[in-house]
Amino acid sequence: MTVLIVVLIAVLYVWSNYQTNSQASRVPTGFDFLDQPANFPIAGSDFRTTQPVKDALGVGVANTLRVSIAGIVLATLIGTLVGIARLSKNWLVSKAAGVYVETLRNTPLLILVIFAYLAVALRLPPVSEAATPLPGFVASVRGIGVPWYRIDGSGWPVAGVLLAALLAAIAVRRWRLHINERSGARAHTAWWMAGTIVAVAVVGQLALGTPISGSLPRVDGRMVIGGAVMSPEMFALLTALTLYTASHIAEIVRGSIQAVPKGQGEAASVLALSNGQRMWYVILPQAMRIAVPPLANQYLNLTKNSSLGVAVSYMELTKVSRTAIANASPAIPMLVVVLSMYLVLSIAISLLTNLLNRRLKVVER
Repeated sequence: MTVLIVVLIAVLYVWSNYQTNSQASRVPTGFDFLDQPANFPIAGSDFRTTQPVKDALGVGVANTLRVSIAGIVLATLIGTLVGIARLSKNWLVSKAAGVYVETLRNTPLLILVIFAYLAVALRLPPVSEAATPLPGFVASVRGIGVPWYRIDGSGWPVAGVLLAALLAAIAVRRWRLHINERSGARAHTAWWMAGTIVAVAVVGQLALGTPISGSLPRVDGRMVIGGAVMSPEMFALLTALTLYTASHIAEIVRGSIQAVPKGQGEAASVLALSNGQRMWYVILPQAMRIAVPPLANQYLNLTKNSSLGVAVSYMELTKVSRTAIANASPAIPMLVVVLSMYLVLSIAISLLTNLLNRRLKVVER
């Protein structure tokens, strides 16, 4: 309690000193600047220079979420596969996974971001010679395009259909689990949920008059349009974040698998399960219960590490705030806003992972 009081007094003293010096220097200390025009563009968005600073920060938050969510999904998939490969009986697979983990985990993330930008993103062909490695994919130094969807008209009806599909899938999952408890029949919840989502989505699309259509990227002049286009800056940041975080997740998965009692795997072998079935149905579900808490830390680190996008001029939250400060926005209030936004993102990730942890926790009887 004493330490908390001392810290509070120190914070109040620093804030009072800042207010006094700012008033003496005629530097604004409020947050009125959020409603003033930003006076700078944001590449890759529809943001206009006449829009207020708060809208610019909103674009920065959206870009931060975009790279963070994609990075979390990709890093989890890659890290899980590499973690399993680390325990493979195949010498080459195990050693290759070990080299990947030790190399990436011990390389500074900032170096990886800069390397991915200079050695990979900027080495893509010019837009006039854009590569098409797969049908519907476009890769050039002006952007990387992948097939995506396009919503014709308002997106609210589509959001309603997706919400209805999700609720229906949850209801079907509970129904299948109830059948499993009563009869012992396999629930197959994943297949039933996927089928429900697809069925509701198709019915909703037909009822709304097909408001969703496919969109393929293409080269138009000196730009890549259509589909979902990823800027070279985002590609470099996403690649570095994914590979770096996956190396840490791989070690978490490996340790979690080794923490599962060996008797579980031996019992699965007695039941004549293959190695893949033993890992998928017996070992991994138990390992994930152990892995969730440390995985939450990696997800938090990835989200906060997205601020390194400033090194390659990716317009995430930190880069937008620095640009706003350079355009006469007060530094201290701006940093307070940015810190608050990162705090909200971190708390949201913590709440979601804690919820998942409670769902996976074994209920003792």
